[in-house]
Amino acid sequence: MTSRDYYEVLEVGRTASEQEIKSAYRKLALRHHPDRNPGDKAAEEKFKEAAEAYAVLADAQKRSLYDRFGHAGVSAAGGGAGGFDPSVFSDFGDVLGGLGDIFGFGDLFGGTRRRGGPQRGADLRYDLEISFEESARGTETTIQIPRAELCETCKGTGAAHGSGPTTCPACHGRGQLRYQQGFFTVARTCGQCRGSGQIIAKPCATCGGAGRVNQERKLTVKIPAGIATGQRLRLFGEGEHGSPGGQPGDLYVVVQVQDHEFFERDGNDLHCEIPVNFTTLALGGEVVVPGLLDEDETLSVPAGTQPGTTFRIRGKGMPDVSGRGRGDTLVRVAVSVPKKLTRDQRHALEALAKALPADKFEPTRTDTEDKGIFDRVKDIFG
Repeated sequence: MTSRDYYEVLEVGRTASEQEIKSAYRKLALRHHPDRNPGDKAAEEKFKEAAEAYAVLADAQKRSLYDRFGHAGVSAAGGGAGGFDPSVFSDFGDVLGGLGDIFGFGDLFGGTRRRGGPQRGADLRYDLEISFEESARGTETTIQIPRAELCETCKGTGAAHGSGPTTCPACHGRGQLRYQQGFFTVARTCGQCRGSGQIIAKPCATCGGAGRVNQERKLTVKIPAGIATGQRLRLFGEGEHGSPGGQPGDLYVVVQVQDHEFFERDGNDLHCEIPVNFTTLALGGEVVVPGLLDEDETLSVPAGTQPGTTFRIRGKGMPDVSGRGRGDTLVRVAVSVPKKLTRDQRHALEALAKALPADKFEPTRTDTEDKGIFDRVKDIFG
């Protein structure tokens, strides 16, 4: 057990966060790793020292004891006496940024890396574009995807008829070759079998020994009503096939919905804008709102409605993709100005213009602005 202060070992302050402690340890582990410093005993000792410090400071309970009682606290609790805690390497494949595969940390410290045996197939992604109406109503479509499937000739073994895979003589089926280098056991992928643990003396003529062949497959996909851009559908078992005995991967269909010329979607609500004649806004009347899933809706516009007013039609929006009801349709009214007028229309508008007050902007004045300076001073001082 080192007698140096653990914070000093990791080169961090006593108030360092968990992430700062982990980051500092990563840098030291890479700098002093024995395989980067072969034969350097000092580097090996610093590596062990950093691991011991991290084992304590990365554990909230041990760190609390250390902060209160120092080395005696963690020694009494059995935390730092061993000087080296392999559990700190549980995520070292990530810590070393790829060196974990070189040094075999996953196997050395109880990781779950698997070599050989049935392997699950890869997941696949398919981008599907549908219309706005199809997203609202739901639809069913057929897609064609290329994927790797088990070779029917060799049933996925990769070996020619009458033969089969044999255990790799170099790694004896482990898929790795191990070497002892000082403090560590170094594991490397077997170059003869490429990690599979088996070799094929007589490859299958159809798949060339791969055990899988590329095929084009047609699949029927059901699109639920209310689906939105970016949402995805998972088709279990429709990805690439795995090795013999392994589960196939899944297929993810990612949906892209085309824009609509009239409606815009916001959650499960639909927004649209309707041009309305000035006379309808002024006198009141009715306008027809096109329906996306329903019949056209007749909307009553009260007299004196101002441009930009929004009306809500409940329950006429987009279906919820989970089947829980529908959103609303929000209709914004805008003034429709004719580009061309007949003679009668022009005369009527000219007569209306004469009858209406002249356009004049007058800013609203407050009571304070209407008062004179002496009145305002009087209000302030009583």
